[in-house]
Amino acid sequence: MKLFSPAAVEMAKQQLNMPYALTYFIGVSELAGALGMILPAATRIQPKLTGFAGIGLLVVMILALGVHIMRGELSHMPPVIILGALSAFVAWGRLSKAPTAPR
Repeated sequence: MKLFSPAAVEMAKQQLNMPYALTYFIGVSELAGALGMILPAATRIQPKLTGFAGIGLLVVMILALGVHIMRGELSHMPPVIILGALSAFVAWGRLSKAPTAPR
């Protein structure tokens, strides 16, 4: 959403005092992580990347959680915690519990 929505970019600039480049980078990181969690396992090309994408998204969610805590935005924390937990679960599952076999 941060990548394609001008409203989200404007909100971030006004409310968070975040530069446009940082907001854009976060959006690109989230999109790359989402694609990285789906495509490698679905195509079975470098399926280990699915777990690493999960770790990357977990890092983004931990940093987002820190920003929300510093700003006192407790109502924004549950979605971040849920997405972080899901990312951690995918990373754990694809790296150790049930790795996908490559082609």
